[in-house]
Amino acid sequence: MTRWVLHVDLDQFVAAVEVLRRPELAGRPVIVGGRGDPTERAVVSTASYEARLHGVGSGMPLRIAARKCPDAVILPVDHEAYDAASAVVMATLRALTWDGDPVVVEVLGWDEAFLAARPPVDTGERDPFAFAARVREQVLAATGLHCSVGIGDNKLQAKIATDFGKPRGAYRITGETWFEEMGDRPVTALWGVGKKTAKRLAPLGIETVRQLAETDVALLAAELGPTTGPWFSRLGRGAETSPVSDEPWVPRAHGREETFQRDLEWLEIPDAVRALTTRVLADIDREGRPAARVHLKVRYPNFFTVTRVRTLPEPSNDAGLLGDVAVSLLERVEQDKPVRLLGVRLEMVPPEGGY
Repeated sequence: MTRWVLHVDLDQFVAAVEVLRRPELAGRPVIVGGRGDPTERAVVSTASYEARLHGVGSGMPLRIAARKCPDAVILPVDHEAYDAASAVVMATLRALTWDGDPVVVEVLGWDEAFLAARPPVDTGERDPFAFAARVREQVLAATGLHCSVGIGDNKLQAKIATDFGKPRGAYRITGETWFEEMGDRPVTALWGVGKKTAKRLAPLGIETVRQLAETDVALLAAELGPTTGPWFSRLGRGAETSPVSDEPWVPRAHGREETFQRDLEWLEIPDAVRALTTRVLADIDREGRPAARVHLKVRYPNFFTVTRVRTLPEPSNDAGLLGDVAVSLLERVEQDKPVRLLGVRLEMVPPEGGY
């Protein structure tokens, strides 16, 4: 029998939190990004459904979003408000029971989580739609926020099903309905497959989910790697075996990026890299694990972006040393034009016992 997995996703979470704080914005196009100033360099963090109707989407430059939707209310990002709202949502989910049995909640981010009955309870004879309705009711009652719920035999199916149920609904995809629902869709419809991956699959004649599923695993392994190839094959078949787990997520790295309001000249860039490194070091110090690798990201005014990485001879949390390594990576990028964005990422040593 099936042990159902549910995926809970808050509808337009950040925009919805802002509308709760400002009820007069209900029904109006709302864009959240940067410091809320479209004359500055910043990108859209989220847009309300009303703004999305005008073509506004996450990651779009704020100035372009403002042009697409001139009547939109543009607000600055408020991480503390979203953290607080998310905490209430997740506490509400953890307090749920399914026919009296406790549930496991695996948090994916501010606005989404997986749910399942805590093993060894089997949910195969229970109505997942009834439970999904109660999830939506409880979250709305506790927070004033609406959510959608995906239901599946596994996390992959549940995650994808959520988009079919948006907004404010529930939808189910199972192994039996997988190809009916997903077979003719592009591979980018799969969780974990983006445009770059699609470009790697296209030369193999793979454009749809069905084509990916029907491609010989040995060919995928030969072309994409012994781990990545079989993983893509499982995605194509809607197969996913990892359990819903409430074990705390352990990050492998922390990073910071900054888009500058004016392009930096090269004399200014080393100091900016060191400042970013210091900020990231504070993040990994809270984890209690030193850095093992240093990553540098450089984006030019034409949006061409390069990354460089260096493995440290020995792990370190020395600010001066890590700053020196990050700056040294600048020697491996073109210095013939100014820089729009810089990013530094510190990859930490694994925790005791591994990930």
